[in-house]
Amino acid sequence: MKWLVALAFIGILGALFGAGVAMIRGGRKDDPTSKKMANALALRVILSVALFLCILISYKLGWIHPTGIPKG
Repeated sequence: MKWLVALAFIGILGALFGAGVAMIRGGRKDDPTSKKMANALALRVILSVALFLCILISYKLGWIHPTGIPKG
């Protein structure tokens, strides 16, 4: 499970980095890099939602347990 979360975070950061690069390189509406930026941001949102759902389902199935912060 730890590897899945780590890979998801790497994918999210990679998509965000790709969108930033496309934003810096492009700027015009007819430029294909603006479409690349939109696709990269859409991929980032999809990966973020998938990670959230995976963590939620794992919690419901009992695969992961919250540890919480112990009270002083």
